[in-house]
Amino acid sequence: MTTWPVHGTISGPIVMIGFGSIGRGTLPLIERHFAFDRSRFVVIDPDDADRALLDERGIRFIQQAVTRENYKELLTPLLTEGGGQGFCVNLSVDTGSLDIMQLCSDLGALYIDTVNEPWVGFYFDQSKGPGDRSNYALREQTLAAKRARPAGTTTAVSCCGANPGMVSWFVKQGLLNIAADLGLQTPEPKSRSEWGALMQQLGVKGIHIAERDTQRAKAPKPPGVFVNTWSVEGFVSEGMQPAELGWGTHERWMPANARSHETGCQAAIYLLQPGANTRVRSWCPTPGAQYGFLVTHNESISIADYYTVRDADGAAVYRPTCHYAYHPANDAVLSLHEMFGQAGRVQDEHRILTEDEIVDGIDELGVLLYGHGKNAYWYGSQLSIEETRAIAPYQNATGLQVTSAVLAGMVWALENPNAGIVEADEMDFRRCLEVQSPYLGPVVGVYTDWTPLQDLPGFFPEDLDMKDPWQFRNILVR
Repeated sequence: MTTWPVHGTISGPIVMIGFGSIGRGTLPLIERHFAFDRSRFVVIDPDDADRALLDERGIRFIQQAVTRENYKELLTPLLTEGGGQGFCVNLSVDTGSLDIMQLCSDLGALYIDTVNEPWVGFYFDQSKGPGDRSNYALREQTLAAKRARPAGTTTAVSCCGANPGMVSWFVKQGLLNIAADLGLQTPEPKSRSEWGALMQQLGVKGIHIAERDTQRAKAPKPPGVFVNTWSVEGFVSEGMQPAELGWGTHERWMPANARSHETGCQAAIYLLQPGANTRVRSWCPTPGAQYGFLVTHNESISIADYYTVRDADGAAVYRPTCHYAYHPANDAVLSLHEMFGQAGRVQDEHRILTEDEIVDGIDELGVLLYGHGKNAYWYGSQLSIEETRAIAPYQNATGLQVTSAVLAGMVWALENPNAGIVEADEMDFRRCLEVQSPYLGPVVGVYTDWTPLQDLPGFFPEDLDMKDPWQFRNILVR
């Protein structure tokens, strides 16, 4: 594509917080797809390593960390100067998403982020128990703020990257595809309750956010360096949180180290072990069966919550199990082994593989909906590094799946400016995928007869549920 559509006009300032791998990749998409005043675009980051990209465009750069102490004083004039409606694009780590989105609401500015990020120190606060360091706890705080907002307040899009974000839109399209292939004659759902009823009717027991990153670096990973295809700080932070998953009503067994929450939506549980050191059996089209890491993510909870069906008394009668099953790039797997071999002490040196450092490979990211009448169905993006280089600068395939979802979320916010706080599950999935799809490479749906019981047990006995292959008991690697 050589002529890129302009999806809308941003009438006020644009304030981008963070200019790491995702910020760099989002910049050219904003330039392509929005009309805006370049003199009112400002980027804030404590690291000026890529400042030249901004200087050559005439975009203002502030080399400073956004903190709990300074965020109001720093952001307020930037988001209000010169009139129009400002737009805050938060792509940073260690910035309090909820506090910043609340400030934006007070100022009448639109807001978007890719993760429900806490202020610095939260993830590694030893005074907090595992449940208090969870994504569930962070999400419940945001949901409380959502409920407290009057109707019609300024839109704040929470957790809108590839995952969380894009994968929630894939779930809805995947459900419609399965329904059509099963010959189910039903109108497309129009509400949250109707989507839950459709998933229940189809018999979906659960969903894996099933990902395989096969991007390979030109040079092998050196010892003492954490290598990844996206933010090392972000991956380590979420990887050291407890493994979390939406907990389905079909489950008959729970791990001994699993814990539930005493308050909130009750849609999820957590394990007393880090997600990046928790393995699960899963499936993607290219590798087939694979191990993935059960890393906590907001979508694991929000999807399970969104599709919960309740009876007249409010009790959950149907809910899918939902969790991440992530096989990162091989260098990242080696980095995790090295880190956990040192009792979880992260390497001093971090490296994010740029598009120029990668030889080949794809990021195959989708949703595996399982337990229905056609067994299991994977629907998602198979974006290669080669196609990424051809269509968007400053990023690899992993990054483009995130930045294009940020683009879609920004478009939706501009078109729905008074929606309050929203998650990706609540947005118009067709519109979002329409905006994002030019950047996703092949988007495919694949059925498989694989189950977690395939070829099990092997040489040694295992604690399995042979009556129902889709029990978490069979998915968790122990």
